[in-house]
Amino acid sequence: MYNYKNVDINLLQGDITKLEVDAIVNAANNTLLGGGGVDGAIHRAGGREILEQCKKLGGCPTGEARITVAGDLPARYVIHTVGPKYKIDKNKEVFLKSAYTNSLNLADDYKLDSIAFPSISTGVYGYPIMEAVDIALQALGEKIDSGTNLKKINFILFSEEDFNVYKEAFDKKLL
Repeated sequence: MYNYKNVDINLLQGDITKLEVDAIVNAANNTLLGGGGVDGAIHRAGGREILEQCKKLGGCPTGEARITVAGDLPARYVIHTVGPKYKIDKNKEVFLKSAYTNSLNLADDYKLDSIAFPSISTGVYGYPIMEAVDIALQALGEKIDSGTNLKKINFILFSEEDFNVYKEAFDKKLL
């Protein structure tokens, strides 16, 4: 566990769909209608209610975020954000940072105390994980510095390899 300006920051390895937090973040695609990786796992575990709310949202542009109920998940909400495709999107650093920042802003808009992030864009979207964690830390630091309601921010990584990359980055650079 880390702490920055009275915000607890946790690194966890496991399944984001099992966390009891106010909101989990879904690394979604632009349609918000489910897909592979984290997105598919969240839709499968959360059930039909998430999909029905996502259909009403009409998608989400890259770098932005939308919020729905969490359906059958132990979390209260799902914040869906779309990260950039590394080899396709221009301004990928800006889009990735915006995905984190806009998710954190939604959490504050809803006055949430806790949130859990996956590693956005580092799966099928191909973002190199070490670059991505640096951008996530920048967004996190700026949000905490400017003020937040959040008391606990979790990063949950599915694989041990990804967890170790995040841990190394956090130990060296945490805010």
